[in-house]
Amino acid sequence: MAETDIPGPNPQAPPPPPDDATLSFPCAGCGARLEYAPGTTLLRCPYCRFEQQIASTDEVIEEHSYDAWAAMPPKDVSRVGAHVLVCRKCSASTESDDLATLCAFCGAPVVADTAAADRIVPEAIVPFGVERAGARDAIRRWVSSRRFAPSRLKKVTAAETLNGTYLPHWTYDARTTTHYQGQRGQYYWVTENYTVVVDGESQVRTRQVRRTRWYPAGGTVRRDFDDVLVPGTTTLPQSRLDDLAPWSLERAVPFLPDFLVGYRALRYDVEPDQGLSEAKARMRPIIEQDCRSDIGGDEQRLATLDTYYAAIMFKLVLLPVWIATYVYGGRSYQVFVNAYTGRVIGQRPYSVPKIVATVLAALVAIAAVVTVLVIYRNS
Repeated sequence: MAETDIPGPNPQAPPPPPDDATLSFPCAGCGARLEYAPGTTLLRCPYCRFEQQIASTDEVIEEHSYDAWAAMPPKDVSRVGAHVLVCRKCSASTESDDLATLCAFCGAPVVADTAAADRIVPEAIVPFGVERAGARDAIRRWVSSRRFAPSRLKKVTAAETLNGTYLPHWTYDARTTTHYQGQRGQYYWVTENYTVVVDGESQVRTRQVRRTRWYPAGGTVRRDFDDVLVPGTTTLPQSRLDDLAPWSLERAVPFLPDFLVGYRALRYDVEPDQGLSEAKARMRPIIEQDCRSDIGGDEQRLATLDTYYAAIMFKLVLLPVWIATYVYGGRSYQVFVNAYTGRVIGQRPYSVPKIVATVLAALVAIAAVVTVLVIYRNS
């Protein structure tokens, strides 16, 4: 990947429209708005099925120097205003914090011009690879595989709302050097006497007991990290986003707004410095394991770790997710589909009658086994 010092708009990108910061993707066949077709490099009209090839680009995915970014005057995300997106179909204005959404009046796709935004722009995107129908099939299979799910859940989830959304994530590269102090434990065995009572008499026996002998240890380990992934949005729980991994970042392509058409795309609300703190937290367990491997022995103790980070690079990447929402028993549930791999995670209700029936069946089986054993002993 190429390296730049300061993140910002692509200098070779076309200038923003003079009247607003909204990009337009009209259908040459019927005048409607094109949408990105998942798994392709095409924009497709949902009405007349006209297809338009997304223009190829010679751009490469660039990563930015974190030190260069940190040296720039800070920009508070909360003070950056929302986009005012002007729909090219009905001319209505929609105010949104998203990079891409649907017109609030006519429902046509509207996409912000990222080059006009006063923020870090996405450098890469993993385009949608799973179509809406494929996402619904994945959700149905997920529901069918849930134990103790209510029988009516299948019918409920068939009517769920399903929205395609690109979620912002940061990736971080770093060269780390860690100096550590700890102890190496080596096992050894000793013979130990112990007393047991057999037929009312005490007997002394011996056994082998494992002990650990500890030695001081210290050293230095180095590791290079590449593309440590951190969510760039707090809109959804971080644990949910992590559960959708892996993300196949090797499939990422240079960002083009064409891939956003017809989908929602969130702007980041986690700044790069906040993301770096989380990235370091995700690096730490790996560094600790490197230290333990370097110490060797049978067991290890770590007392101190001092890690130095160099050549920190970062970029903003958009990742595709289908988000389904359904209501069951008066409560709202969400299911997420990794729109590239098809992996499904989410919330689900439980059927109390099914759980009770299962527990009762288990108790009956246990009671039957106990009864048989009692009869066998008394016979």
